[in-house]
Amino acid sequence: MGKPTGFLEYERETAKVLPPKVRISNFKEFRVPLNKEKQERQGARCMACGVPFCQSGMMLGGMASGCPLHNLVPETNDLVYTGNWEQAYLRLSKTHSFPEFTSRVCPALCEEACTCNLDSEPVSTKENERAIIETAFEEGWVQPRPPKVRTGKSVAVIGSGPSGLAAAQMLNHRGHEVTVFERSDRVGGLLRYGIPNMKLDKSVIDRRIKLMEEEGVHFVTGMNVGVDIKAEELLKKFDRVLLTCGASNPRDIKVPGREAKGIYFAVDFLGRVTKELLDSDFAKAPYELAKGKNVLVIGGGDTGNDCVGTAIRLGAKSVTQLEMMPKPPVKRAEDNPWPQWPKVLKTDYGQQEAIAVFGHDPRIYQTTVKEFVADKNGNVCKAKIMKLKGEKDAATGRLQMVPVEGSEEVIPAELVLIAAGFLGSQKYVTDAFGVAVNARTNVETAAEGYQTSVPRVFAAGDMRRGQSLVVWAIREGREAARAVDESLMGYSNL
Repeated sequence: MGKPTGFLEYERETAKVLPPKVRISNFKEFRVPLNKEKQERQGARCMACGVPFCQSGMMLGGMASGCPLHNLVPETNDLVYTGNWEQAYLRLSKTHSFPEFTSRVCPALCEEACTCNLDSEPVSTKENERAIIETAFEEGWVQPRPPKVRTGKSVAVIGSGPSGLAAAQMLNHRGHEVTVFERSDRVGGLLRYGIPNMKLDKSVIDRRIKLMEEEGVHFVTGMNVGVDIKAEELLKKFDRVLLTCGASNPRDIKVPGREAKGIYFAVDFLGRVTKELLDSDFAKAPYELAKGKNVLVIGGGDTGNDCVGTAIRLGAKSVTQLEMMPKPPVKRAEDNPWPQWPKVLKTDYGQQEAIAVFGHDPRIYQTTVKEFVADKNGNVCKAKIMKLKGEKDAATGRLQMVPVEGSEEVIPAELVLIAAGFLGSQKYVTDAFGVAVNARTNVETAAEGYQTSVPRVFAAGDMRRGQSLVVWAIREGREAARAVDESLMGYSNL
């Protein structure tokens, strides 16, 4: 612990952000990192606690507390404080495959479990990690590490999201021949087409993919496994197959008028915007999707927020965001103590931009859609919304949101984005391999393992555990890699 009184001497300071009305003019990242001196001072705030909840990754109150990757947080923070950046990178790399992704998109479970967060402000661990990995790339410390010896074993990884990439990286380092199959035209899965560029610049993904290719990982894009190539063919060609296809079934809103044009699933909308930006080298964006339109986003969470920010950048006339649940409290409730994940109000970048542009928070709580209304051309033009109230189910005791009769209201909506989450894996993939799935259509695996019901076929990530965070996907990929390696070699040193 380099600075025993650092948390008392220094205030928390994070990266500056461009003003909302400035950053919405483009799709670029808008955070301006601290300089090295200030970032090192933030490392000094870490207390090197006797019990570092920040790296525990344990489940409390049904949600994770601390980093699921078990990053050695106090150690890396201390190395940042002492300016030993290369050692910080090496230490971080022991547990983390892609800090450049999580340091941009993770909600920072480590910080919420930080001891300083009990009575003060948490250590800025997320930004310390970003500074570590970006410094490592700038200094040339991140170099290809192709395996010195190949095992003669081969693995097919289906899906190139964070889980698939993490598994491919580990298995390749072990010496196996790894081929990653991706159905889209570019590698990255939801990192590529589910997260907007202003949140995760796609050059960051490309930089890592190039490195993995130089290490020997093979990438095949535009290949829809189960459609373009049969499962039997892959099982014949490869020794093991790892399914990391994500939870790709978006939850729909089944109400009258759903068939109207202009209603999109959030992931399709976000993916279309990113693809046009990438295809045109950021010279063009599909402004016609939202320009001058009243936009309705159904669903909160990160994806709903991303839709708000994207719609504003595309010139929306107004943005309304519906959330079914009640508005969270500003501070922790008594039944939500530290170090549990704080169930408190979060106003993210998209909502901040809406407040700056339109003068009010776009979110309407305890509200849902009852009906969509289309114009004479079949295009959605209005939405009938209604209030909800919480009632406890007599049988289960769970809180259910039920309609409030007579609360209907009609609002204009020429673009509707459904960001209501995902239901599970896609049937054509699971059917192709014949793997068992549970009631939520997630792939079933051995207890606390990654082997599916089909020999030589493994599963990891959202496809196995359901919709979750990027950091959980990376952990799943790393652990699945170890399970695959052990099944191939009889042991694993991953």
